[in-house]
Amino acid sequence: MAEANPAPTTSAQPGHEPSKLASLPKAPASVLVSPGVWILAAQGNALAIETADGVVLVDSGRGGQMTAGMIAELRTLTEAPVTTICYSHGHVGYNAGLPQWVDHNAERGDAPPRIIAHRNLPLRYDRYRETEGYQAILNEMQFPGISKRFDPRKIDPTETFDDHLVVSASPRVELLWAPSETDDAISVWLPETRTLYTGPAVPADFIPNVGTPQRSLRLTGRWANTLDRLIELRPEVLVIEFGPFVTGEDLIQERLSTTANALRWLRREVVDRLNRGLNERDILADLDYPDEVFGYPWLTWAYGSPEYIVRDLVREESGWWDRNPTTLHPSAPADVARATFDAIADPGAVIAQAEALAERGDPQLAMHVIDLVALGPDDEPAVVRARSVKSDLCRSRSKQIAPYPSKGLYKSSGIRLKQGVISWEGVIE
Repeated sequence: MAEANPAPTTSAQPGHEPSKLASLPKAPASVLVSPGVWILAAQGNALAIETADGVVLVDSGRGGQMTAGMIAELRTLTEAPVTTICYSHGHVGYNAGLPQWVDHNAERGDAPPRIIAHRNLPLRYDRYRETEGYQAILNEMQFPGISKRFDPRKIDPTETFDDHLVVSASPRVELLWAPSETDDAISVWLPETRTLYTGPAVPADFIPNVGTPQRSLRLTGRWANTLDRLIELRPEVLVIEFGPFVTGEDLIQERLSTTANALRWLRREVVDRLNRGLNERDILADLDYPDEVFGYPWLTWAYGSPEYIVRDLVREESGWWDRNPTTLHPSAPADVARATFDAIADPGAVIAQAEALAERGDPQLAMHVIDLVALGPDDEPAVVRARSVKSDLCRSRSKQIAPYPSKGLYKSSGIRLKQGVISWEGVIE
């Protein structure tokens, strides 16, 4: 009989990629998966595997009290040295606590651990270092105020691998490249107990995190191919990045196969509409998401969204142009703002129409209308009023929408608009 088991997770940790299930209660510090294999509560579900040589650890936590708690908890479970630390993927926060583990080994007189990641991870860290200011702005957009609290520490691994690496023979512990949410994600396979730790390749109770509004392409088809690779292993125990682990081959096969099927369904439907000449907004308006494809408890819109995936798929196959000739070589934003505002005979009527739409329960349509004024020149009283109204619309829309990233972006945009600004320039000092 398949069953779900309690496992550690954390409330949302606002970093480069936060925890996905902000509403879950505080989890236990560790959960036994099988003899010598534990989940440790970290940025997501970290994994500790006791082998004949020592502990193989997947993810070291974001540092500070979190990592200190992981170390203390591990020492209630085993005194074996930590010989290997693996990065599940390259999103910042999952392994900022690595120096604490290295120091812990030194204090015990143990050798420094091997630090292993996929070969794409150092390239990701290089890109994050190059765009550090931009990454901070993106975080601030989704998590207002986080830039003052978050330490985006990035520590390169000492070893990398391409597709497959055996890190222990007793028990056998294999690292598999599992490109999905990132191109450096890995899964961990323990064939003797048929235990699979998926990292970010298998989300918690939501559709895969493809097309998140501010992130780079996630490649929907490639993610589905990764799920196919994991399906072929026929695991009996599934440890996912967040939330409880799952047992039972049949349930696990259903979960992985229906997720892959949903991703491929989306690609087929989007490509079909691209082939017929529809643009992104046309496709979004035309698509429905049938229950026979998406009606599973692990494919909710809690963090990921089919609409996100649609937009990512369009970006995979097309350039940046939205089919509007006006946007090919646009005028300066300030010039557009002044010209548009001057062309409106009665800005107050525009604002009133937006407010009426909001009263009828359609803040999204109201935002399209209010932008005729809200994007106008900063020094116009009607623009100041329109931005205040738009701020309220953002707050209303955040309550209507399901995906967590969208909620955060509506909220942070509303805060900025309430301050009378629409630009993010200078938000990070």
